[in-house]
Amino acid sequence: MSGVTGDNPYRASGVVAALAEGRTGTVDWDTTPKTGTVTAESAVGYFINTTSGGITVNLPAGAAGSIVAIADYTRTFNTNNCTVTPNGSEKMGGGDAGGSVTLSVNGQSATFVYVDGTEGWINVQETESSKAGPVSLYVTATGGAATLTVGDFKTHVFTGPGTLCVSCAGNACGSTTVDYLVSAGGGGGGGGSGGAGGAGGFRLSNSVGCIAAPVMSPLANPTGITVSATGYPIVVGGGGAAGSGTSLPGSRGVQGATSSFSTISSAGGGYGGGGVPPGGGGEPGGAGGSGGGGRGGPGPTSGYPGGAGDTPDVTPDQGFAGGAGYDAHSASTNGGGGGGAAAVGANSAYKTGGAGGAGSYLGDGFFGPTAPSYGEAGPVSSTRYFSGGGGGATDSGLPGASGGAGGVGGGGDGNEGGSGCGCAGVTNTGGGAGSGSGAPSSGGVGGPGIVTIRYKFQ
Repeated sequence: MSGVTGDNPYRASGVVAALAEGRTGTVDWDTTPKTGTVTAESAVGYFINTTSGGITVNLPAGAAGSIVAIADYTRTFNTNNCTVTPNGSEKMGGGDAGGSVTLSVNGQSATFVYVDGTEGWINVQETESSKAGPVSLYVTATGGAATLTVGDFKTHVFTGPGTLCVSCAGNACGSTTVDYLVSAGGGGGGGGSGGAGGAGGFRLSNSVGCIAAPVMSPLANPTGITVSATGYPIVVGGGGAAGSGTSLPGSRGVQGATSSFSTISSAGGGYGGGGVPPGGGGEPGGAGGSGGGGRGGPGPTSGYPGGAGDTPDVTPDQGFAGGAGYDAHSASTNGGGGGGAAAVGANSAYKTGGAGGAGSYLGDGFFGPTAPSYGEAGPVSSTRYFSGGGGGATDSGLPGASGGAGGVGGGGDGNEGGSGCGCAGVTNTGGGAGSGSGAPSSGGVGGPGIVTIRYKFQ
């Protein structure tokens, strides 16, 4: 091989070696983003994060071939600029001695090479076309009596009126949809061996794929709600007042109040039909999210029907009908059970009040470790039940009589065979109230409802 190998400007691999008069025009990138003032070194590139404010990059003392590169890490140079300042009285692109340059375009990058004392640092390569890749944005919100965090999901629990304040609506790469439980107030129980209150309407969605079958109610809507960055008023319906048990119409219960969020509205539970002591007469239960139970009728083995559920009609159903009352020549006047979210209220029978219809459920994942604080446990494990119907009462003075049990999900029990008031629906379950036994016993008060909102936040 001819020539002196020490003078060969090429390496054995064919890469041009750095020449004595300066670098070849490359930098090694420091991949730790900078969030404050940078004292730059030659042959280094810097990613500048101006999310929180403007940043200054101080260049090193210039020597021919010195090179420094800068890139906008967060594409925020337009909002918070990056200022590049030379050392001492050195120039930038032939400008005034000691003059700085400003990078102010989102995604901008620049490479500065020091040439000589006449022009100083010259920007030899610049781009303003750096584009952000897909950024995942998630729903962000505040509000409610409690905000629970379970894994990648948050649940806002409203036990009374309030506002869900959405500050970020998210995007398709992150999340844009929220799931809900909207349970209305339960109906009040009738007095005077009247019918039980129906459960508040139960509406639920399971769209974000975080709680799978079989621990999610078959009543769950597979479509949630896409939110915007705005405030969403939350209405939590109160339970219906109790029937007095002394005279119609005062002996009937009162329908529970509506709960709502966005486009979702759940109707209050139907009132329990009231009786007219002493014995005989009565009335049907009221319609509502779930129907109230009816009271015994005026003739042998007759009784008034329970009220219709799912009123107004929605899909999936928000509740079921109440049960009918029973009357055997006034010897045994018994109230029908209130309808529940998942089942009808039972008809009453001789010496037996109708049981409340079962409520429906949602998976514990909505609440995480705090699940026992909300709703009631039921037949399906790892769930919490809401919107159970109230139990119907039996007439007073009937040995061996039994009041109807409240449906799982907060339904109140009906009073058995003596002068006693019906049990209230459980607070924040939407449970219907039980009815009272005989004059002048009143029914119970319906349980207030609850609203929960759940979404993926990261």
